[in-house]
Amino acid sequence: MSAQHSAQHPDPARLCHAAAVRLAAGADPDRLADRFATVTRRHRLAAGRLWVERVPAGLASTRRDAELARPLPVGGPDLRAVLLRHDDGADLVLVAGRHAVGRHRLGTLLTELTQLTELTQLTELTELTQLTQLTDPAIAVEPSAVEPSAGDDAGDVGWLRGDPGVDRIAVHTVAVPAGTDLTALVAAVGAVLARYRGVRRPRVGAVVGERLTAVAVPVDGGARDLLATAGPGSPWPAPGTPAPAGLLDVEVGALDADSTADTYRPCLAPVWPLTLALAGTTLACPHRTATWAVDLVEAFARQVVRVLGQVLADPDRPLDDCDPLGDADRAAIVALGRGPGELPAAEDTIHDRIARHAATHPDAPALSCAGERLTYGELDDRARRVARALAARGVAPGDRVGVCLDRSVDLVAVLLGVLRAGAAYVPVDPAYPVDRIRYTVEDSGVALLVGAGGVDAAALTGDGPPADLTVEGSGPAQPHVGGPDDPAYVIYTSGSTGRPKGVRIPHRNVLALVDATAADFGLGPHDTWTMFHSSAFDFSVWEIWGCLLTGGHLVVVPHLVVRSPGEFHALLAAERVTVLNQTPSAFAQLLDVDRRAADPLAVRLVVFGGEPLDARMLTGWYDRHPEPDCRVVNMFGITETTVHVTAQTLDRGLALAGSRSVGRALPGWRVYVLDPAGRLLPPGAAGEIHVGGAGVADGYLRRPELTAERFRPDPFSGGRMYRSGDRGRLLPDGRLEHLGRLDNQVKVRGYRIELDEIRQVLLDDPAALAVAVVVATGAEAADTRLHAYVVLADAAGSVAELRRRAARLLPDYMVPATITALPALPLTANGKLDAARLPAPVPAAEPVSAPADDAGLDERIRAIWQRVLGAEVGPEDNFFDLGGNSLLALRLLRELRDQGLADLTPRHLYLHQTVRGLAEAIGAAR
Repeated sequence: MSAQHSAQHPDPARLCHAAAVRLAAGADPDRLADRFATVTRRHRLAAGRLWVERVPAGLASTRRDAELARPLPVGGPDLRAVLLRHDDGADLVLVAGRHAVGRHRLGTLLTELTQLTELTQLTELTELTQLTQLTDPAIAVEPSAVEPSAGDDAGDVGWLRGDPGVDRIAVHTVAVPAGTDLTALVAAVGAVLARYRGVRRPRVGAVVGERLTAVAVPVDGGARDLLATAGPGSPWPAPGTPAPAGLLDVEVGALDADSTADTYRPCLAPVWPLTLALAGTTLACPHRTATWAVDLVEAFARQVVRVLGQVLADPDRPLDDCDPLGDADRAAIVALGRGPGELPAAEDTIHDRIARHAATHPDAPALSCAGERLTYGELDDRARRVARALAARGVAPGDRVGVCLDRSVDLVAVLLGVLRAGAAYVPVDPAYPVDRIRYTVEDSGVALLVGAGGVDAAALTGDGPPADLTVEGSGPAQPHVGGPDDPAYVIYTSGSTGRPKGVRIPHRNVLALVDATAADFGLGPHDTWTMFHSSAFDFSVWEIWGCLLTGGHLVVVPHLVVRSPGEFHALLAAERVTVLNQTPSAFAQLLDVDRRAADPLAVRLVVFGGEPLDARMLTGWYDRHPEPDCRVVNMFGITETTVHVTAQTLDRGLALAGSRSVGRALPGWRVYVLDPAGRLLPPGAAGEIHVGGAGVADGYLRRPELTAERFRPDPFSGGRMYRSGDRGRLLPDGRLEHLGRLDNQVKVRGYRIELDEIRQVLLDDPAALAVAVVVATGAEAADTRLHAYVVLADAAGSVAELRRRAARLLPDYMVPATITALPALPLTANGKLDAARLPAPVPAAEPVSAPADDAGLDERIRAIWQRVLGAEVGPEDNFFDLGGNSLLALRLLRELRDQGLADLTPRHLYLHQTVRGLAEAIGAAR
């Protein structure tokens, strides 16, 4: 142990180790005391006499544990020996020594002591229940050795499910195969740790000879390869190197194979939370209950023993090929990731169910927006007219219809009408750039476009049959009914090739999502929902159809109200909304308004989705909306698996803990965590999340290669599963923790974005030779910014035209806040982008001096803009061209209000997007 390590751990118990052997009945204490004196003289040890104590049978375990845990006093002898004489005749010899009395000498001393007294018959080691932690000889994973894919959870031990309020030492013991030695044990533990951490060379601390050493276990080789490195000149670290700390802090210690000891404790006080102590064919696993749950220790030990058997059977077998899981383990893990209960197969469609509800409850409120309201009967009638009008325009069952409409009751009626016509809708946000809209329409091959210069919605929803509808016979043809396997919609998501990709979702998936959640969430006609999100964002699928399929009232939120938390909060209060669905970014802005509101809202259910949630933000919400009154649910989902996959109900305790759990899989959904080779990982191990079951999409539209790559056969339950690209771990109770992305994908304002799509759009411009796109995050969601770096073909060129072109092709949330020109992109030695060496982004514009009139107001506003945007701002610079977004706009308006300049809504900023324009508007209002 190094001096620095010793200084950090002055507890004398950490400097001692101990061993014990159980003797046959009839040991002679006097003879044993004589032999103890002889042996200690031979080894030149400063030791006292052999202590003898008679122990009642009922206290045998307690006295044994206490004696094994008791260190030698500072300044005292190097060795202590105790003979515990039990009433049942089974005596126990315990020897404790300082680490200076090396591991070999301690084992040899105990062996010589028992052999000299001819007491060599050992009884079976019994279960230990209260044993102090074994320490310095350790197995641990070094954080610096973890590959980048392991993420930022190296210090997170919450998934180990220990109880911080009960910090004691418990012990699990397990039998190991005969022939197990320290090298085999280190190899086996390394193989298991490699699975848990996703690394190729886990760092393992172990006792080698009489010293602590850190071993890098190469799992691409076998145990024999590891043994070959243990000789002279080995790459194992020098004596005294402490084992580094990590997520799975596990220690290993072992006595010599020929020692008679049946219990060995490398240290008497805890440093790491888990120890593996080998004595003969018994492996003891003492662990701190504050960190490790008993069932996890049992599972870890079982996996180590399973790999041990494979290592001993074939020392040349690559450790990475050793399987720590048996068939029963795999079946249990698969069951753990399966949602509770089974879902009946859907036999109808979205529009069938809504039509049935309209027939039985025609006067129930269905839709409202900006003063216009529709009952279910009126909605159903309007959707029928849309279906007939679409058919008259040549739309056939199986076609796709583009819908590019502003938020209104007609938007929802048209979507429902498209389904009634047997077609699938392709939602397009009218706020998208024209080129983006054109690409989506062309790539999806829509038979008809509603809005955006196509067919006017009024022509589809107006009273009476459309003018060009002529049907021979007695009347208009009935709309196509269809079945659950028909596609319901195609939603486009960001793509790494620079082209968005369309995801096909059938009716059965949407119906399964509602069926899986309706009873648990208590959804029904008593609820009022909001449609807050764009129809081109798949969260809207849950909002629209989750509401209408359960008979609720859907309030469509106008575009500008979405961008004004104050107006949105007022709408929630006026409509007495009970079900609120939000991305965490949007909810953070609503929280500020809600804190200042006089009365709490009527919301009884808040559902989060779209991006990771920092649960700590909810503590203020619980103050005004107690848990019994308002349920808060965090849901993880993917467009390709139909919006939601898992659900976690949060409470104040989880919020305070900053829980990253997204809950268990929904009924009918399945979650697996696999390693890069597609192997099932044990609970607690981080890997790629795969999703199977009722929500898996039909694939990507016109992307057979990408569909084959991401949608794969489910080898565990049949059917197909989706390879998400998200990193996570399955917890031992079946909940899933989401740990971020594995690829070049990010979430901005709830939208899933491929950085490579932005990069490709910029590279398509001849002015750009090389491009890098990075995301910068801050303390709040509004601080998330995209920054691009380019190498220009002409060094004298400008990035302004690059940004203007990107704004024509990309939605506003994908346009980089800044584009910085560089002479060359910094690269690593391997030729990859060295993001750490990228300079600070350059603002899009230089400041321009303000005119003398109103200069004071202009300057005050300009100073606020610069703080919010983090860039220089001129009086004629456009807020959104400088990287502003809806969330930063809210922060800007809040600062203007707090400084007493003006109490504005986002409408003002959208109308007056420069400092000078806003100053003039404020001056006029005054």
